Amino acid sequence: MIYLCRHGQTEFNAIGRRQGQVDSNLTDLGQAQARAMGRRLASLNLPDLRIFASPLGRAHHSARLIAAELGDVPISLDPRLMEIGMGSWDGKSDAEIDSAHPGLRAGLPPEAWWFHSPDGETYAIFAARLAAAMREIQTDPTPVKIIVAHAVVSRVIRAQWAGLCEAESYMLPVPQDAFYALGPQQSITEIRA
Repeated sequence: MIYLCRHGQTEFNAIGRRQGQVDSNLTDLGQAQARAMGRRLASLNLPDLRIFASPLGRAHHSARLIAAELGDVPISLDPRLMEIGMGSWDGKSDAEIDSAHPGLRAGLPPEAWWFHSPDGETYAIFAARLAAAMREIQTDPTPVKIIVAHAVVSRVIRAQWAGLCEAESYMLPVPQDAFYALGPQQSITEIRA
């Protein structure tokens, strides 16, 4: 079984600034969200488990908070689980992106624009690195795996798991107060923290 968690709210999330592969600290709410996910995971009485996390600070911090609620389970950092790299758009607000690239995002489907940065990752490149990480995680002998990563990571991993296309991945929810159980036969179950 694999459980997929998004990091808790960050300072950038709270003000609407895009993060990509730059970091911002978890807010007090974000820390509480991560602890709540850890407590909810603990309530499932899971057997032997391991956490796989993005090394970006917001995900790693969330993973440590989750692990503490689970009894300090081991955490493996995997750079392939990092958020989409948006190049020069990382860390920018929507207004800053639009000012630097007028009209570039116009007409793009909602939640798809981050794959269109002139110097960032494309969907295909991003999806390929996540698929490689998932293949390796699935071969880990630990019975239960918890992944702590990011919004776009969560969307694309769930789309791959369920056999959805790129456009369908854009519309998947990315809560910071819930996580997903990736089960057999492409099943995905949302679990509220």
